[in-house]
Amino acid sequence: MTGRKAHIVGVGETLYTRWGKIGDVTEHALACQAIGRAVEDAGLDLSDVDGLASFAEDRNEATFLAAELGLPSLRFANMVWLPGGGGGCAAVGNAAMAVETGQAEVVVVYRSLCQGQFFRFGAAGRDPTAPVDPAPPTVKPAGSLMLASMGFAMPYGLLMAAAAYALPTRRHMHLYGTTTEQLGMLAVTFREHASRNPRAVMGGRPMTLADHQASPMIADPHRLFDCCLESDGACAVVVTTEERARDLAKRPVEILASVQGAPKGYGFGPFTNANIADEIYATGGTEEMANRLWEKAGLGPSDVDVAEIYDHFTGCVLMQLEDYGFCKRGEGGPFIESGALAWRGGSLPTNTHGGSLSEAYIHGLNHVVEGVRALRGESTSPVEGAEVGLVTSGACVPSSAVLLGRR
Repeated sequence: MTGRKAHIVGVGETLYTRWGKIGDVTEHALACQAIGRAVEDAGLDLSDVDGLASFAEDRNEATFLAAELGLPSLRFANMVWLPGGGGGCAAVGNAAMAVETGQAEVVVVYRSLCQGQFFRFGAAGRDPTAPVDPAPPTVKPAGSLMLASMGFAMPYGLLMAAAAYALPTRRHMHLYGTTTEQLGMLAVTFREHASRNPRAVMGGRPMTLADHQASPMIADPHRLFDCCLESDGACAVVVTTEERARDLAKRPVEILASVQGAPKGYGFGPFTNANIADEIYATGGTEEMANRLWEKAGLGPSDVDVAEIYDHFTGCVLMQLEDYGFCKRGEGGPFIESGALAWRGGSLPTNTHGGSLSEAYIHGLNHVVEGVRALRGESTSPVEGAEVGLVTSGACVPSSAVLLGRR
């Protein structure tokens, strides 16, 4: 279909805060705000929108949002199956497929997260003051394969992501000599980027390597500042056709290629799956997917001018740098140590907004927002002349990625 190549034409977000600090605004209201702002940024009206897409079990169902936002019709409603932060780029890819195949004309991808309203990730969600039932619990079969596999991990205390993803990172350190200081340099670099970003939760809190090394140990080797923020907020991006994008308010950003998936037998990744092949255990599990992305786009790592890499934990960023071919296997630590990720002077300016470590943790959709801003020339850490941007979703889980191009 001529002129239907997918482009991102609008971005929007709400205020980002520490979890529980957003006030009385609900997660649903945050979703509506982000969608409205992204549509406005595109120079469109809500009456132009006919598709909605999200991921990570977003509680704001598209059908109800469509009714409440007054959309004339809903022609595409999509939720990504990939777990947690692995699905952000996949949602953008699915929106691209919808507009390129004529299923919809204008699709908004959104993610809203209000841990203060519902619960903090990693917490059990129970009232610790509630009385304990002395009767033995009733054993019930797991309702899904994911819950069944978690049953093998939870008795050993593997309850939180910081511990789960510490395992492949520690393995990487054992195999290649990666150091905690190298992980710390990554966190410090992203905090420095956040210092120029008025949206960043940690923008006003500078950090040194000494601060990183002095922070509490959460799950060896993850210290506090190796772990992403826990945030309230929402963001959204608008996807439409090339033909429609030509006449809109802002410079369109082309979706050059998108991929999603997982290696054979990967399941939920290191979090619960003990059957991961040894040769990919100390990786992000995204190398095969990355190779597909480069092949689809006809590009390679050397073509990328700016990267927004999902940073739930520092070690997972390091492993993605290797998976995507920016350095060889085992050389992620020295690559970071070289200053490659820095906005000024780095060969691969990365997470120019501060990322999930220092801007906000919105399951990585804010990385797509920043990828668009970087190619529009609107980033608070602008990379001069940037034409190709890589955005990735979570490593060490089934994942996804998009390559963006400046028009």
